[in-house]
Amino acid sequence: MNLTFMAQFLLVLQNINKVLTTLFLVCYSYQFFFIFISLFWKPRTPKESVPHKFAVIISARNEEAVIGGLIDSIKNQTYPSELITTFVIADNCTDATAEISREAGAVVYVRNDLTKIGKGYAIDYLMERINEDYPADAFDAFIVFDADNILEKNYIEEMNKTYSAGYKVVTSYRNSKNYGDNWISAGYALWFLREARYLNAARMVLGTSCAVSGTGFLFDRSTVSTGENGKLEWKYFLLTEDIQFTTVNILSGVRVGYCGTAHFYDEQPTKFRQSWHQRLRWGRGYLQVYRHYGLKLIKGIFRRRRSESESRTNFACFDMAMTIMPAMILSLMILAVDIIGMVGTLMTLFEIGSTFGHAIWLIVGPLLRANAMMFVLGIITTITEWRNIHTTTWKKILYIITFPIFMLTYIPIAVASFFAKVSWKHIEHSRSLSLDDVKSGNKKAGEVEPPKDE
Repeated sequence: MNLTFMAQFLLVLQNINKVLTTLFLVCYSYQFFFIFISLFWKPRTPKESVPHKFAVIISARNEEAVIGGLIDSIKNQTYPSELITTFVIADNCTDATAEISREAGAVVYVRNDLTKIGKGYAIDYLMERINEDYPADAFDAFIVFDADNILEKNYIEEMNKTYSAGYKVVTSYRNSKNYGDNWISAGYALWFLREARYLNAARMVLGTSCAVSGTGFLFDRSTVSTGENGKLEWKYFLLTEDIQFTTVNILSGVRVGYCGTAHFYDEQPTKFRQSWHQRLRWGRGYLQVYRHYGLKLIKGIFRRRRSESESRTNFACFDMAMTIMPAMILSLMILAVDIIGMVGTLMTLFEIGSTFGHAIWLIVGPLLRANAMMFVLGIITTITEWRNIHTTTWKKILYIITFPIFMLTYIPIAVASFFAKVSWKHIEHSRSLSLDDVKSGNKKAGEVEPPKDE
């Protein structure tokens, strides 16, 4: 073995690692600045609002266990009930979702199409039905929920304030119904809390665009209407249709707002198999969005703007580009370089005076540093959102420790997302809880036994 060549090769790998690590920090150091912003500034909450007519959209597939709770929480809103119409798309259901929704007072449309599967197709189907059955001015805006969600009583009232302030798309504060179940549900919940408090809240303070995350968001009719007659169309069908929707609006100059006073709760997976499938879809969906819009986002970063408000779109394009792709690629590249370096060091272990510990550190060191960063994010988020995390004190502390482990599982998922065949898979929900049940941290109240992994 040519020791001189191997030594030079390992030195090159170390330099590549430094370059990639530096690039990672350059791309994402602004998110640490976001933490500082969120700790010391809060988005201004509009005090006044004007009444608007809202259509609430719920896409549901075999959700008979939870759909009633969501509809009840919509009916119990402080916002005038005559300005809210709740729609349920019973999408390829084989249970009593449609019947329960109708009995609860929702307008129900049944869709059976096993060739076009996913929330995007269900929402587009609803838009077609509204075009047929309702006048063009029936609704000013639409609010999207998943069937397992439940809302604080002032949710729509608070969302209307931000909408009335001029935001055509508004996202909200996402919390969890089952934070205390296990390390998986807590990992999801802590990440979404961090996203709301330390990403979207900071974006709102700085006047740039926020990001929609799956559920709990509002959009103005104009963002989905086409033609002179204002025909409604929802043309977002990628695996992560929420990120696609956000990206298209940012590229169009629409600023996505955030309403931190509008709280809702959803049920997180507790089985790793379910979590794997869901996050694999997210990973592949991010790749799809970047393939379709990545170049446009990069061009948007450098496009000249005529005003300060327009220039914020440049940063929004940068922020969204960083959100949907480079972290995954850069992390995998750094990991690959570290593994090659470890193998090379082991091959020359005794000949160049290296040690086994040094070889192992090449791969373990970056993982420990990443875990330390996630641990710090977990601590900060848990402390500041302590009152909003509805579980016991010891579980709050325990799940700070397990949060980095949850995030570490994204590594194999990220690798698999490049190669695996991914499609929509239904996530079963069983937490039929009231708002009081959630806030008491009593996960047993009203609970249906969740299905076991096959």
